Formats: sequence, structure tokens, C-alpha cells
Amino acid sequence: MNIVFMGTPDFAVPCLKALIESDNTVQAVFTQPDKPKGRGYKLTPPPVKVVAMEHNIPVYQPQSLKKGEDAEKSSEILNNLKPDLIIVVAYGKILPLSVLNIPKHFCINVHASLLPKYRGAGPIQWSVLNGEKETGVTTMLMAEGLDTGDILLKKSTEIGENETASELHDRLSLLGAELLIETINAVKSGNITPIKQNDEESCYSPMLTKDMCPVDFSKSAREIHNQIRGLSDWPCATANLDGKRIKLYKSHIVPDIKGKSGEITDAESFVIACGDGNGIAIDEIQAEGGKRMKTADYLRGNKITKGTVLS
Repeated sequence: MNIVFMGTPDFAVPCLKALIESDNTVQAVFTQPDKPKGRGYKLTPPPVKVVAMEHNIPVYQPQSLKKGEDAEKSSEILNNLKPDLIIVVAYGKILPLSVLNIPKHFCINVHASLLPKYRGAGPIQWSVLNGEKETGVTTMLMAEGLDTGDILLKKSTEIGENETASELHDRLSLLGAELLIETINAVKSGNITPIKQNDEESCYSPMLTKDMCPVDFSKSAREIHNQIRGLSDWPCATANLDGKRIKLYKSHIVPDIKGKSGEITDAESFVIACGDGNGIAIDEIQAEGGKRMKTADYLRGNKITKGTVLS
């Protein structure tokens, strides 16, 4: 099949690579414009663009597909290509009906949740923040609503007890690539039946914000553990230690800890008492102005005192 791929970040890369390695033809890639990054604000291409250019696939980076000169040019390009499918994976732009109607068969989206749960921009992080035991990926037909299209196929996976959102992100990106190829093969064979979503079972996963970062140690150890896992690697859970901010990347729960909320009860393992009589041990940390590291390495060069209370 002739396919136009639309995607931008790392999550979309395995899907694009799977298409390139398949017996389909990737006619073109649409991705977000290059953006300045790093201390020098150097203009940096999106990961999907890098892969496309490595394989000599034409790349288009319109500011918008909905209005303006870019939208008109994009529509002309897509109509000339006459793709059988448009595949969308974390593109980051809304597709208007005029684009959705272009491909011969479907516009298919790969979404990182078991729809209709966790529609929206942050499905991976919110599944961890909410303490879900299972998640997965879904392929669906694209519609004008936000992740409301008919479901094609799903793949589920368990979420590890201490698995972070960033670790889950990487696993789901590979799972999504597998499911995408299965979906395309099913479309080719005509062996696929779209299923309408049950809106009553839906929930929304908004974008994360830095307001979510500060840890309230009066909460339960489970809530705090999920916060640390769900916000890793960005925007990252934070606390104040001796007047300086620390970032908390990984943790595990320690039962039956005596101490007031936020108190360091074990300086050798960096165990902190929580509000429910349990605690969390910090496994990866980043001090203000420092680098991310395992807590054991951090403690070799930084002494913490039992009884110190984090805020």
C-alpha cells in the first residue's frame, strides 16, 4: 500500500521504521517544524524527520493543515500522492476533514492507551499516575473528535510495579509498531471490522504541567510512588532538601515506616515517611545543578541526615 506517515516525536519512530521495513511504500512524511533546543537554542529536527531523511523519504513540515498557505500546499501534495492510507502517530496537529477524506481507505491513528480510556495528550503518564495495572495501544479510524474514532485493533500489556512512564513509553512505542503492521495487513485482507467507542467508558488524559511536580508527603506512599513514576522523565516529581530542590525519578514502596510525613527515616537508603504509615525509598535522584544518578551514587558524595524533613 502507498502510505503517508504523520508523526513527530520518538514515540512515532518505531512505527515509521516498521513501515519502511514492510512491503508498503512510504510516499512522504509530515512532521512538525524544526524547533530550537538546548542551551544554544540550536534548530533541531524532530526524530521522525531524521529517520525519514536517512531513508530519502520526502519530508513536509507545515505550520498548519487547517488554514493558510501551508494548509493549501499540504492538501495539494496529499491529493497528488493519492495515498491508500494516512498513518498518524503522535503528530501533534489536528487533521481537518478535508485531509481525513483524502486516502483511498482510512486515516489510521496509533494511540498509547486502551481506548476509550485515556483519550488525549498524556495517556501513558496518566495511566501510571492513576496506578493502572494494565494499559496498551489502540489503532483507530481518525475522526474529527479527540481520539473518538472507531477502534480497529488493540494490544494490552501489564504495567510494572515500579515502571516509570518513560520506560512504559518506550515499550508502548514498540508495541504500537507491531499493532500498526497487524492493522495494515488486516486492512489489506479486508479482515477488519471497526468498532464504535463507548463514550461512557472514556476518560481524558490532559497534558502534564510543572504544577504537578511538588510532592506532598502527607499523601499515601502509593500516591507518591505513582506521582514519581508518572512524572518521570518529565516534568519530574520534586521536593526540597535542606532548602534546595531535588528531582525524584524512581522509587519503591517500603511498608511500615515510623516517622512524620516527609521525614528521612533511613539515611543509607533514602527512605522517606509518608502519610499512611508507609514510606518510599528514592532510587534515582538529581540534585539542584547536578546530574541524574542512582541514589547510591548520590549518597557517596552527599550526606543526608536521618530525621531531616523534606518539604
